[in-house]
Amino acid sequence: MTDNSGFRLAIDIGGTFTDTVLVDGQGHILATTKTATTPESPDIGAVEGARRVLDMADANWDQIGGFIHGTTLATNALIERRGAVVATVTTDGFRDILEIAYERRFSQYDINLVKPDLIVPRSRSFTIGGRMDARGADIHPLGEAAVDRLAEELAASGATAVAICLLHAYANPAHELKLRDVLQGALPDLAVSLSHEVSPEAREFDRLSTTIANAYIQPQMAHYLSAFEARFTKEGLACPILMMTAGGGMTTIETATRLPIRLVESGPAGGAILAARIAAETGEREVLSFDMGGTTAKLCLIDGFRPQTARKFEIARAARFIKGSGMPVRIPVIEMIEIGAGGGSIAQVDRLGRLQVGPESAGSEPGPAAFAKGGTDPTVTDADVMQGLIEPSRFAEGRLAIDIGATQLALERGVGQALDVDAEQAAFAISEIVDENMASAGRMHAVESGKDLGARLMIAFGGNGPLHATRVARRARVDRILIPRDPGVGSAVGFLFAPVSFEIVRSRYETLDTLDAQGLNAFFDTLISEARSVVRAGAPVGALVQRRQAFMRYHGQGHEIAIPLPDRALEDQDIPALRNSFEAEYSRQFSRAVPGMSIEILNWALEVSSEPRALVHPPEIAATQAAQPAGHRSILCDVAGDWCEADIYDRAALRPGDHLSGPALITEPQTTTFVSADFAAHVDGGGNIWLTRTRESAQ
Repeated sequence: MTDNSGFRLAIDIGGTFTDTVLVDGQGHILATTKTATTPESPDIGAVEGARRVLDMADANWDQIGGFIHGTTLATNALIERRGAVVATVTTDGFRDILEIAYERRFSQYDINLVKPDLIVPRSRSFTIGGRMDARGADIHPLGEAAVDRLAEELAASGATAVAICLLHAYANPAHELKLRDVLQGALPDLAVSLSHEVSPEAREFDRLSTTIANAYIQPQMAHYLSAFEARFTKEGLACPILMMTAGGGMTTIETATRLPIRLVESGPAGGAILAARIAAETGEREVLSFDMGGTTAKLCLIDGFRPQTARKFEIARAARFIKGSGMPVRIPVIEMIEIGAGGGSIAQVDRLGRLQVGPESAGSEPGPAAFAKGGTDPTVTDADVMQGLIEPSRFAEGRLAIDIGATQLALERGVGQALDVDAEQAAFAISEIVDENMASAGRMHAVESGKDLGARLMIAFGGNGPLHATRVARRARVDRILIPRDPGVGSAVGFLFAPVSFEIVRSRYETLDTLDAQGLNAFFDTLISEARSVVRAGAPVGALVQRRQAFMRYHGQGHEIAIPLPDRALEDQDIPALRNSFEAEYSRQFSRAVPGMSIEILNWALEVSSEPRALVHPPEIAATQAAQPAGHRSILCDVAGDWCEADIYDRAALRPGDHLSGPALITEPQTTTFVSADFAAHVDGGGNIWLTRTRESAQ
């Protein structure tokens, strides 16, 4: 029985496809679809997808009671450097924060080193008098006359946005607020980003860099979000639109307009939320989330049903895998590794005769050669088509014709001629390279986190994730894979499980020996009030959940580790337990604690969120009956490298308890699950497909 009240809609705009999901009030999926992303006006593809799922479910706009949206627009604007003309304002004497950065080279001996592009040249770096100390005391006032001169300099520079980052503004934002008010009065069209709102933490370079990134995309995102909201309101949408954030929660359009940097990587965050929920429902405590779309592949480690998180990441690295070569952004974020390996990733042979795949992508326009939309470069999707792994009649819900002739020609011209191989061998080589690239990224991410992939369950989704999962898993030494229901739109499904949340990380220096519990509780009360106001705008009713953390270190160290705090006011008797927790975690990470050292806390974190939706645990059903194939297809076997016959199964016809062996293709409207020859599959009570590598052929 379908609940017709309170339908919820989720739309994830990716680089190649826009995914749309409609669920009823009980969370049951009513309809899903993929539409081509329309880069010039992303809302066009989004509205098309929304109309399509409403028609499929025989529903109307006025039945939608919730709308969640995630987009790659903020990420792409930063990577492609399509943003505002930004100027900076820092405290007098600190004009060269960007030039000094970390006072080191990210590659010590590279004589041709290219420094990260931090957007703002020195000619647009301005300063202002006035000074706060680390405790927020006003040492020198902000001069009114200096502000007037600054407004003239900003106007003359041609800046359309300004990033204001004054010393110790996280402790006292009075000067930043006053400066904003005066500048907006003098320059009403100037977009202003304040560091104490964007990233209220110590470490001036990271705080300034994050504020610049926010200012850079703020005008574009404000225009986009306004147009997106207006477009859907015109269609008949009556409920507010909530935006997915990089931290895995949702926030309002108003907050997203003010802090668009929190939208960076919002789409992939939805996928991690989905994988974490599936992990909780199936009781799997160690998981590798694998999300492969049309443009990129994203991998995330999930432990104890929570995605791994970070407080900092880098954008547009000059050297892809070298830390410090990109633009640092310090916000709460789900930590994952993302590489240019998607269905649209372009393969090419370099001047040394080496085959390379990505990071350049054919996107949705013109797309892979197989799409017959004008693309001529060979891509990963073309390689899969050539190997027989994609059934043309079922691809993209049957709405996009596959041109095998164009695929063959692209592979021969783009790769085959340079390597002196035919189209089939070129396709096989492309798959080998891209699958190894993804497995290598996963292994590297695990090693950097001090974790092992071998015992983990891979949860694979995205338009291309199920198609490449067994091939990547084999190389990553992962033996078990889960393909959830509706995997082709996995990130959009994940949006629907995300809570409305807001996280604040703010600096307040304390030592454990002199910790002022009463003062700290008052500090947290301020954070709670700020976070609750944001969350209540998106979740006006229902209970709220808090999570608190302290970022602690030994005196003299440069970086901290996160320690959970009780979700209540701290008392003096909590301090010994806090010391024990820190020393236990420090010992786990570094093998031993340091006796007798003073412990200090630099940052404090608070996350306020709405309660998550209740888990639905799938019933345990043994693999009891052999699934019946719907046909057969000739494929190029990824294990033996020879052509062979693979069974074809329709996923909609599979029932709990069905089992099958590879090589096989399990087709559904938005993706295909490839069961390699060394894997077997079975369907559980919740409709998930489990793939297990067979011992006989384990490598």
